[in-house]
Amino acid sequence: MDQKITHYQQILKQLLSYYAERFNQSANGVSAQTIIDLEQNHFQLLRLGWNNHRYTFSVVFHFDIKDGKIWLQENRTDILIAKELVSMGVPAQDIVLGLQAPEDRMYTEYAAA
Repeated sequence: MDQKITHYQQILKQLLSYYAERFNQSANGVSAQTIIDLEQNHFQLLRLGWNNHRYTFSVVFHFDIKDGKIWLQENRTDILIAKELVSMGVPAQDIVLGLQAPEDRMYTEYAAA
């Protein structure tokens, strides 16, 4: 497997584990869980559980690795997660904001595709 892909997989696992631990410190019955598929290169952080008789299930972050780039598909926080990836050594040109409309991506500091 491509060394760059393996490196990006490690970065995403580290990032999601960090946030899962952080979210679990204030869980209130709702826990954070990582879903990592290394074969298909899908990475998610979920929040799920019961709080005040209400069930919660949501995708907090979703990343894919496609064509040697990290695609940010979902971010349900105010965390600037793409900037964190850059600070972890991922070049901005290897990050695609998949959650942005394709025609708007060229106006970001990240890759268009």
